[in-house]
Amino acid sequence: MKTITRVGIATRYSDLVIKDDIAYFSGYVPETSVGRSVTEQTQDVLDQIAQSLTEIGSDKTKVLFATIWLADIAGYDEMNAVWDGWVAPGHTPARACVESRLADPDYALEIQVTAAL
Repeated sequence: MKTITRVGIATRYSDLVIKDDIAYFSGYVPETSVGRSVTEQTQDVLDQIAQSLTEIGSDKTKVLFATIWLADIAGYDEMNAVWDGWVAPGHTPARACVESRLADPDYALEIQVTAAL
């Protein structure tokens, strides 16, 4: 039987759960670009995701699914301009993108991914 590994355990959630060679990440929000443009926030979040994937021995070619929440759907094209340059051609994940009110009004987006190891 395989084990379940939880990383960054908090009261209500874990930052990462790994089960059967699949990594389930919690949502990523901007760290260094809060309040800035959708472009800057998207790059910030994708940089965080890339770093986290590297830390567990994975990479963006192994992202299976992504959910993107935009504070304003008007930022869709701006977010996609960064996203399209980040994803690996031929390795694009399944994806959902919706408009949603986020936890902080200065967040333009939040991205959650699931990846293979």
